[in-house]
Amino acid sequence: CRVEKKIFLNFYKLCETTDVYCCHGGKVSVTDPYSFSTHLFFSVSPICVCRAFKINELKTEVTNRLAMLEKRVELEGMKVVEIEKCRNDIKKLRQEMASRNNSNFLEDNKKLTPRRDVPSYPKYHLSKETVEALRLPTFDAWQWEPNEMLSCLEHMYHDLGLVKDFSINPITLKRWLLCIHDNYKNNPFHNFRHCFCVTQMMYSMICLCNLQEKFTQVDVLILMTAAVCHDLDHPGFNNTYQINARTELSVRYNDISPLENHHCAVAFQILSQPDCNIFSNFDPEAFKQIRQGTITLILATDMARHGEILDSFKQKVDSFDYADEEHATCLKMVLIKCCDISNEVRPMEVAEPWVDCLLEEYFMQSDREKAEGLPVAPFMDREKVTKPTAQIGFIKFVLIPMFETVMKLFPQIEEAMVQPLRESRDRYEELKQIDDAMNEVGGFLEVCGCIDFVLGADCDQ
Repeated sequence: CRVEKKIFLNFYKLCETTDVYCCHGGKVSVTDPYSFSTHLFFSVSPICVCRAFKINELKTEVTNRLAMLEKRVELEGMKVVEIEKCRNDIKKLRQEMASRNNSNFLEDNKKLTPRRDVPSYPKYHLSKETVEALRLPTFDAWQWEPNEMLSCLEHMYHDLGLVKDFSINPITLKRWLLCIHDNYKNNPFHNFRHCFCVTQMMYSMICLCNLQEKFTQVDVLILMTAAVCHDLDHPGFNNTYQINARTELSVRYNDISPLENHHCAVAFQILSQPDCNIFSNFDPEAFKQIRQGTITLILATDMARHGEILDSFKQKVDSFDYADEEHATCLKMVLIKCCDISNEVRPMEVAEPWVDCLLEEYFMQSDREKAEGLPVAPFMDREKVTKPTAQIGFIKFVLIPMFETVMKLFPQIEEAMVQPLRESRDRYEELKQIDDAMNEVGGFLEVCGCIDFVLGADCDQ
């Protein structure tokens, strides 16, 4: 007699149930092979009944399989949590990298693309008064819009004879200046207006010191171009931060003047584009000379090298020889350093807003350093520094000694540059005395208030 038995299963897939029976050697036939409901009926051949329907073994097998599936579900759930956590970590890391490495110019091709709609900015007619003012250290750059400053820079290159002497295409000069403008960030201090001020001061020193009689036109071209490019793509955080935070720039340049090396790289990335290459008419050897000279001057603006460069110049100044290439290079390095930090040479109403801009940038850096657990320089800490304390030491121990050394070669700068520095030093020292007196009065009043409080309390008792 043939015996046929049916098995009733709940919550079990058709294929998995089939697998269970097959592993026991059973021949399984499905009553409704298209049914995927929770109730499935199977017919098993009576030949293998003795093996297929060992109830205890079947229960054990099913239990183990269910446990395995539950474990798999649990593990997959954990994986989902881990994956989500990893995604969040990656997102935070990307945001951090973006905030630290926003100076990577290679990722911003848009900025480095020259504009082709020439003329790209209006050609302003500079008045006679403006042309004369541009030659003086007293020039007020706060009154000018970016397009006007671009026209002023263009005028300087023409006025010095650089466009004519080196056959620079005027349209290429415009495109180059526009691309320069676009690659300065909107930092409080290290921005395009600072670039303009440094270049205008270089132009005024070339005129005031008659440097075209001392240097070759190639040297003058290097001085001007280095001034224009000296802070390109500055991120607003100095070398100390770059090194301490181990940013991509500090890693790339091995902690050696990372910002200045970056400025050089951006400058020649721009010049590598045919539409912006103002040096296109130079032969390879001449271009190599200009490139090396420009890099040397931009690297000299790293204040970490200030003592080294000034000491070298002091050793040469008493027996200075313009024909000596080492002497000439050292002077050019000192000249761009003077121009880079020359704001206090200008009238008080022009110079003082730059102090506010610089302190704002310093405070932004020190706030980030505190948040990231990095060392904070006292002169950048908003809780410790004031305008007078920030400027007095810088003017007394950095600016005046350097400009007075240059004055040995060019006595004509004493009235135009050195004397304003001395007056600025005296003014800030007076301000510091006023601040100190106010702090003493404030402290005295605070003590008096405490005494009144104590006496009042005694009287009440």
